[in-house]
Amino acid sequence: MVKGFSDNEVKSDTEIKEQKKEKKGLAAFLKGKKFTYTLPGKKQINIFGSIVLGLNMILILLVILYLKNQEFHDFVFNVGR
Repeated sequence: MVKGFSDNEVKSDTEIKEQKKEKKGLAAFLKGKKFTYTLPGKKQINIFGSIVLGLNMILILLVILYLKNQEFHDFVFNVGR
């Protein structure tokens, strides 16, 4: 006798397998597919890094312009309404 179970209460594995639900939608579509992740190359890292740094610099310039130039501040305030 297995510890924690009585002889008449042990269920077979077939009943447990029948209770599993079939996957639907995207999970069913991706079930047979195999995806592999590859690390980005040095060139791709440099391109994305340059884009991120460039956008951050533009954001900083726009914030400085917003704080220092009253006309730009009014323009942003009026467009944001």
